[in-house]
Amino acid sequence: MKKALLLFLKVIGVIAAVLALIIISMYRSDIAPEKLLAKYTDSNSYFLKVGEDNIHVRVKGRGEPIFLIHGSFSSLHTWEPWEKELSNFFTTISMDLPGHGLTGPVDSKAYGVSDYADLVFQIAEQLAMEEFHVAGNSMGGAVALKMASDHPERVLSLNLIDASGASKTSKSQGDTPNSKPYDSGATIFKIARNPLFNNFLLKFTPKAIFKVTMEEVFYDKTKIEDDLITRYYELLRREGNRKATLDRLTTYKPYEIDFNKLNMPVLIMWGEEDQWIPLANGVRLNETIKGSKLKVFEKTGHVPMEERPTDTVREYLAFLGIQVDSDYFSSPKIYSYAN
Repeated sequence: MKKALLLFLKVIGVIAAVLALIIISMYRSDIAPEKLLAKYTDSNSYFLKVGEDNIHVRVKGRGEPIFLIHGSFSSLHTWEPWEKELSNFFTTISMDLPGHGLTGPVDSKAYGVSDYADLVFQIAEQLAMEEFHVAGNSMGGAVALKMASDHPERVLSLNLIDASGASKTSKSQGDTPNSKPYDSGATIFKIARNPLFNNFLLKFTPKAIFKVTMEEVFYDKTKIEDDLITRYYELLRREGNRKATLDRLTTYKPYEIDFNKLNMPVLIMWGEEDQWIPLANGVRLNETIKGSKLKVFEKTGHVPMEERPTDTVREYLAFLGIQVDSDYFSSPKIYSYAN
């Protein structure tokens, strides 16, 4: 009996040791922003002082301005394929929202949809941009909706890409309070909102979580390259971003959208195979927003602008009144501005 007990205790000890080694192997410290700057900035990047915070902003091109607003767990880099094409005709402005990318956390913990909408308006004011187009993906779509609802006179057009913020029922009238966060089926959301595991993410964030996340976000798994996973993974580990993410997801701030005020042209784009925010939400948005157009992309997931950049940017350009054919995206672009 004593030998059996000792053997049992040894087995338990081995199991505990193995588990401890596994946990230790998953430990990941924060990454200092200085180490990320060279890798994730370019000649169009700079930090804009907005209130007490330094916001990482990227501005490209010239012409009418378009604000591009990323989603949860993302960064301004999600728009790179679009910026490349849109900046030939427009001025594109993308930013890392507080708690994301190189901007990092802010002392005010202003991580709500209304906070982000106010921030983008403040950026517009600093850049002396009175009117502009707005495009947003996922959480960024909710921010775009809030902007258009609060100041419709300033928003020239609205592009909602697999956006959160849809009304709870079709043909909503008046103000729609979004009193609850969107109940996404995403694995990373479930972990982050689970009180038993969310603090674990502050220091133990295995890269494998982001591989799983990308496999949920993309329909075409062949487009999930290691550089893509690494970008999402490293920017979340930017000093303070993991804590800011938990603060954002566990302290939800309600906001309201008055869909009756959305009198600007509205394009709704959706990936048919979106696992995070199903197409039904896009259909509801289209039914709720008078005069909107819904474009569905087959065999596409939650971030169409990354997964199918050529098809989606062509659709957006057409919506903005610029027609380009397929050859445009593969042929060299030579421009002459001589009179």
